[in-house]
Amino acid sequence: MLEALGIRQSAETVYRLMLQRPELGVGGMARHLDWPEQEVRSALAHLAEAKLVAMGGEDADEAAPFNPEVGFSFLLARAEAELSRRRRQVELAERTVEQILATFPEGCDRVARHDVVDRIHGVDAVRERLESLAATARTECLSLLPGGAQLPDTMDASQPLDELALARGVRIRSLYQESFRNDPPTLEYVRWYCGLGGAARTVPVVPMLMVIVDRKAALVPMDPRDGRAGALEVRSGGLVSALVVLFEQLWESGTPFGETPRRDAHDLSPQERELLLLLGIGSTDEIAARRLGVSLRTVRRMSSELMSRLGARSRFEAGVRAAKEGWL
Repeated sequence: MLEALGIRQSAETVYRLMLQRPELGVGGMARHLDWPEQEVRSALAHLAEAKLVAMGGEDADEAAPFNPEVGFSFLLARAEAELSRRRRQVELAERTVEQILATFPEGCDRVARHDVVDRIHGVDAVRERLESLAATARTECLSLLPGGAQLPDTMDASQPLDELALARGVRIRSLYQESFRNDPPTLEYVRWYCGLGGAARTVPVVPMLMVIVDRKAALVPMDPRDGRAGALEVRSGGLVSALVVLFEQLWESGTPFGETPRRDAHDLSPQERELLLLLGIGSTDEIAARRLGVSLRTVRRMSSELMSRLGARSRFEAGVRAAKEGWL
């Protein structure tokens, strides 16, 4: 559970044992865990680098844990700084993608062919192209899926394609918005898909719909605000690589399916943190609900709870106070 802070599983096991049984030396811990002594010493060296234990010179038998509150405060602060850095990178990548889409020339054909980009008009044409790409995928398929509940007909169309792709060894990773957990059919679909070997994670906000196949072709909306407008199929190596970076940054910050989203040092869930960011820039409840993929009622309930915790009289004040208190 401490891997997000850079602590290996083996080191966490040794650290917990040190706190529970401080009288055990290296040999005692090795016998208790049924590990080679060298593995225990390696874990202790890792903990020393993380400033969680003092080694007492060169003798690992004299290792003792530092005050956990001090050690973990440093690690959490470092992890939060890294998360902020990644968020800025994702925001920059998102703006870059929007600029690329904004400069793409208008066309009138249902599918206008270009060397690096195809413009695909209409929902049916986009769905046909997605099915064709999925059927020919050889190594990998990456998907960003915004909104909460997925449409039943979309899941029905995707199910046989996902099953065949996974059966032939294609690695499939999908990133959903956390609000999808509130929709039983979507939840059941993701559970089925992960059971076959697919991987899924969730984040509070998925910026747009996107599918990348074999890191060679990517489908993105022609207009991120209107899915019915059609899609762009990008095949330029540079553009596809930029979209892969966007996906990987979001993937790294996501919560694996089946796990509860982790709360930070201020007891904020990722969704609550995102809501505070939206409130801090003056977003209305309606905009926040649309970004988070939840109901207006849910946003108002969450906002009220956060305002109460912060002692704020308005939603905007809650965002400002959260920033001043170091919550963001």
